[in-house]
Formats: sequence, C-alpha cells, structure tokens
Amino acid sequence: MSPALTGVLFAVSATAIWGLSPLYYKLLTEVGALELLAHRTVWSALIFCGLVGAQGRLRELRAFTRTPRAFGTLLVAAVMISANWGLFIFAVQVGLVTQSSLGYYMMPLVLVAVGVVAFRERLAVTQWIAVGLAALAVLLLTLRMGVLPWLSLTLAVSFALYGTIKKRLDVGPVVSVTGEVLVLSPLALAWLAYVHSQGDGVFLNDAKLSALLVFSGLISALPLILFSAAAKRVNFATLGLLQYLNPSLQLFCAVVVFREPLAPAQAVAFGLIWAGLALYSAHALRQERARRRMSMAAAGESAM
Repeated sequence: MSPALTGVLFAVSATAIWGLSPLYYKLLTEVGALELLAHRTVWSALIFCGLVGAQGRLRELRAFTRTPRAFGTLLVAAVMISANWGLFIFAVQVGLVTQSSLGYYMMPLVLVAVGVVAFRERLAVTQWIAVGLAALAVLLLTLRMGVLPWLSLTLAVSFALYGTIKKRLDVGPVVSVTGEVLVLSPLALAWLAYVHSQGDGVFLNDAKLSALLVFSGLISALPLILFSAAAKRVNFATLGLLQYLNPSLQLFCAVVVFREPLAPAQAVAFGLIWAGLALYSAHALRQERARRRMSMAAAGESAM
C-alpha cells in the first residue's frame, strides 16, 4: 500500500472517530460535562505520556515545557482546546449536535478570517466569497432565531484560535498535545477530587460508566495520533477536504440517529456554509496543483 493511500486511510479513520463520537458521549449523559471533560483530560494524559515515553521523547517534552514562552503558549492552547471539548460534550448532552456540526463546518472559514486579521494574509476573490457566505449564514440564523448561534460560533472560533496558536509552536503535534493535557491534568484531578468529595462522582461507583470514562482517553488520543500520522503522508489540500467528514458524520448522528429537528433556517445556513466550503476547497486544490507544477518545473530545471 502506498504512503499516500495509507495516509488517506489514517485521516478518514481519525475524522470518522471524531464525527461518530457523539454516539459515545450520548452514553455518558448521566455524567456531568465538566466531570467527563476532566476524565477525558486525565486519561488522555496517561495515554500520551505512555506514547511519548515509548518513542523516547520524554526529554524533548520536558525541554519544551520548561521554556517560559512555550509554556505560556501551550497553556493558552490547552485552554482553547479544553473549552472546545467541554462545549462539544455539552452540545451532545443537551441535544444540540446539529449546532456543533455547523460549528465545525464553519471552522475552516473562520481560520481564513483569522489569517487575514492575525497574519495579514491576502485572500483571493473566491476566498472572500466563501467567508462572506459563512457570515451570511450566521446573519440568517441570528435574524431567524433572534440570537447569535453562540454555540456554533464558539466551537468554530475556539478551534480556529487553537489551530492558530499551535502554528506558533515549534514542536511535533504528539509532544505538544501531551504538554497540553499535562498542563490541564492538575486542574482536572482537582475537579474530580472535589466532585467525589461531594458524593457526586461516578467513577468506581458504576462499572459501565467507569469503563466508558476510561475509554474517553483512547477516543481522544487515537484520532489525534492517526491524524498526525496522516499529515506526514498526505498533502494538506487532501487533508483539509477529508476534515469535512467530521461535521458531516456529526450532522448524520444529529438528524438520523438522535432525531434532532432541522429548522428551515438551519438548512439554509448549512447550504450557505457548504457553498462557501466548496469555493474554499476548489481554491485550495488549484493552489496545490499550481504548487506541484512549480515544484516539478523546478526539479526539471535542476536536472538539466
């Protein structure tokens, strides 16, 4: 099997786990969102530390986290991804998976907007239209619902900011994610200690729920590991397109499995977002083809 095909399979597996994860979190509606988030953090930390240790990279992790600037950046990234995780769990528990799906559809277009604001990136006409369609979708939902789609926007913005912060970290994804969950682990353990001291803790009081809580570490760590492996084998244009499988599967879970209602305004908003993503993806593919042609031309000239 070629490295590219292996990379695609890794990426599809990662995004499928993310997209179908509402089915797992729905089984844990008896557990408070913060308690579940804390367990997810702690068990993920154990898995990632084991992985980094097996790779012989613990020294790299220690060196990275001891740098004050890197630690500060890591802390902000950890807060962003923790907020994203917690809000997603909350959305599943209260039956708002449709809104979470919309948020993850918005995320690539929010990233484009962040690039303009934070990095002074210039956009092509098609990219401006794509961002405009996303803004129109938000405006439509706001006018129709009488309030901003705050859940979708918060999920999109928090993950986009997380990606922006991660771009500044000069370290591999597995080491950086390990650092993130380690930074959050003391707070997570303190919260679990408090919950159990109040007699409300679920862990070890219910065998089924306890097993599912331990599994939260694997369901958090495995897709990140797969996605990291995919990124080494697949070009970013393909990787970006495969990311849309995640919110598509979330939407499937919401509408088909959980029977959440899809209001007409939401359906139109999804259509606008999909149109924007189509334009954005077409532009990304054209850029990738142009880059390949330039690379091949440069290789041909150097061979002469």
